Amino acid sequence: MPHYTQLGSIPHKRHTQFRKPDGTLYSEQLFSTEGFSNDYSILYHNHPPTEIIKTDEPVNVQPKVAEEKMLKHRSLEGFNIKPQKDYLQSRKAVLVNNDCHIVLAAPQQSMTDYFYKNADADEMIFVHEGSGTLKTQYGNLDFGYGDYLVIPRGSIYQITFATENNRLFIVESFSPIRYPKKYVSKLGQLMEHSPFCERDIRQPKDLQTFDEAGDFLIQTKKKGMLYGLHYAHHPFDVVGWDGCCYPFAFSIHDFEPITGRVHQPPPVHQTFEANNFVVCSFCPRLFDYHPQAIPAPYNHSNIDSDEVLYYVDGDFMSRKHVTRGMITLHPAGIPHGPHPGAVKKSIGAKQTNELAVMVDTFHALQLTEEALAIENEGYVMSWAE
Repeated sequence: MPHYTQLGSIPHKRHTQFRKPDGTLYSEQLFSTEGFSNDYSILYHNHPPTEIIKTDEPVNVQPKVAEEKMLKHRSLEGFNIKPQKDYLQSRKAVLVNNDCHIVLAAPQQSMTDYFYKNADADEMIFVHEGSGTLKTQYGNLDFGYGDYLVIPRGSIYQITFATENNRLFIVESFSPIRYPKKYVSKLGQLMEHSPFCERDIRQPKDLQTFDEAGDFLIQTKKKGMLYGLHYAHHPFDVVGWDGCCYPFAFSIHDFEPITGRVHQPPPVHQTFEANNFVVCSFCPRLFDYHPQAIPAPYNHSNIDSDEVLYYVDGDFMSRKHVTRGMITLHPAGIPHGPHPGAVKKSIGAKQTNELAVMVDTFHALQLTEEALAIENEGYVMSWAE
């Protein structure tokens, strides 16, 4: 999905001899998606990326579904997820289906003892609180408040955090995360009417090559199991790479809102898409400017999608009692809309400072045990006057 780039040293032709200063060969690795039929990158290692020397007993990390079927609006207090020191242990799936898992995390410590690979899913990590560096085979990405980190499945990474205060909203996608098709030209460029462009996409930099032998643990998730795979050489032994498949960062603060004379529908806020769900960014913006405009959103019947809103910051004029890190789920089948009094209050308002991330899924979401533990009871009745 991202545009072509290269970093470090690579040969003139792919799949040809590329030799080290001592005359031995570098080890070429094709990192491809959807078989050999979509974006790919080629990496050049000091050592083969296949040298497994030991395996650990797998651990079941499959989310525990508490409610498989339901039809009522739900609200979760995301910041009630308790911080944990370890990055992987801190990740708590709260809403799941066969297309994606929505995860909350509050890790306190950097990853130093192991590397991580999600072999099941692309990951979109939204940074609500905290800052640090995403370290990968492709180079490093510094991140901070409001950044989306998009990591293709199968990428090996570590995260270092600047402090212990970190809050992450994560979407695991079992299909590739892409730019919206409506914003991409036939040749893959983000078009003029897109709310962001290639200049806003931050690519890995500072490629660091670690030519080290030893025992390097890569915690690898596959089909809901976590496998500890030990390798003979440091996974970040890459001297160069090129291609269109790599982790990248995009700040929600670089999303340019599309506004109009009357209230615009959610698709104008779309930022990413995958099979059977989309991701939208609600950013500070001017309200509608028709003389008789009603800035509050109209009542909406979710016929084909479950709507998930993750509230980041700002004043949400259509909702009461919103807190930072709150999640609301409005399932397909019943309408939702502004809370009582919100429509009248919105008339004459000129702008909003709200910041939120929305995930619309086209198949029903299920609640996990972790979700029920942080639920706001009675939210479904909050529209009754």
